[in-house]
Amino acid sequence: MSTTTTTAHSVALLKPLQVGPFNLRNRIVMSPLTRSRAAPTNIPTDLMREYYVQRVKGGAGLIISEGTLISQQGTEWENAPGIWNKQQVMAWRKITDAVHAEGGLIFCQLWHVGRLAHPDAPEQKASGMPVYAPSAIVARGYTRKFRFLPGAPGYVTPTAIENPQDLVALYRNGAINAKEAGFDGVELHGGFGYLIHQFLDSSSNQRTDSYGGSVANRARFALEALEAAVGVFGPKRVAIKLLPAGGGNDVGMPLIETIETYGYLLKEAEKLDLAYFCFLRYTKDFDAVIDGKPRATKHDVLATYRPFIKATPIFLNGNVEPEEAASLIASGEIDAAVFGRLWIAHPDLAKRIEHGKPLDGQVDYSTVYGHGPNSSEEALRKGYTDYPNAFY
Repeated sequence: MSTTTTTAHSVALLKPLQVGPFNLRNRIVMSPLTRSRAAPTNIPTDLMREYYVQRVKGGAGLIISEGTLISQQGTEWENAPGIWNKQQVMAWRKITDAVHAEGGLIFCQLWHVGRLAHPDAPEQKASGMPVYAPSAIVARGYTRKFRFLPGAPGYVTPTAIENPQDLVALYRNGAINAKEAGFDGVELHGGFGYLIHQFLDSSSNQRTDSYGGSVANRARFALEALEAAVGVFGPKRVAIKLLPAGGGNDVGMPLIETIETYGYLLKEAEKLDLAYFCFLRYTKDFDAVIDGKPRATKHDVLATYRPFIKATPIFLNGNVEPEEAASLIASGEIDAAVFGRLWIAHPDLAKRIEHGKPLDGQVDYSTVYGHGPNSSEEALRKGYTDYPNAFY
């Protein structure tokens, strides 16, 4: 955790950035952060509105919403918000209106977890649908994510998706709903071993149809989902988050295959005139040890994939510190930095950087996620919105 900020590295971070039609007031972006506060349902709440307003008052150049589920079937997290029905759209509209009233910008991260759902999860059961994935291959590890289920259930063998176009339609509908909810754009979650990542990765995608096998076939689903979203929002309002190094949630390919896959995806996706590419670089936090070995294909994603991108802005996420971010921006290696834990610890992060205030907050990991639908208001606020000394 940074202890101080300085003028030297605040200059580059505070420089405005043009992203399509949007003029970001700075390059300090708030990462999608699953906080599980949509309790007792998957409908966004007034407390969530307060949380986002705090961060826009804290100076965020762009807020990317927490992962927002495009389907009742596609969840592994208790009390994560959705955007598949009108009730959710109306609730999100209150949040986007409040963010805009403070002069902020907010994208919605569209999310489907694919094989990482569990058939006993309440929303999964309510959907009446099986757990879907590109192929009937079980994910290994990370059972802790089902903390809301009794015992320690592992992932299950999913049902192979019969027609991927049905899932592309969910992304299109998610984009339609996000636009109606007032979001300025959408970011597709293409990392962490979730659905799009599952299609990209040959370890989780062993289809023999036009969505599996070759690099172009494995990239098809991601490109079609992006194209569907662009068809709703138009150019420069759709983005994608990628984790080429893999690791978490049992994904990862040999390095040469990884570079071929993501190089092809980036070149083809850039033709869609996207708002930005967000790279989550390798971090030990998101790696998994399976059969005694780290799962990730560890490599420098920024140095490796930047040559494939001609004009689209590049955002970098993954334990980035302000000083490092400023250096990367000043050298032209990235266009903006996406901070996660720093926004959890400091709802006024950008203001602190601007005014040279110390970054001395600590993340209380016991409060990062909500504690279920029966949590008290006090418990939901703790570590979420209770920052009496925020520097606004």
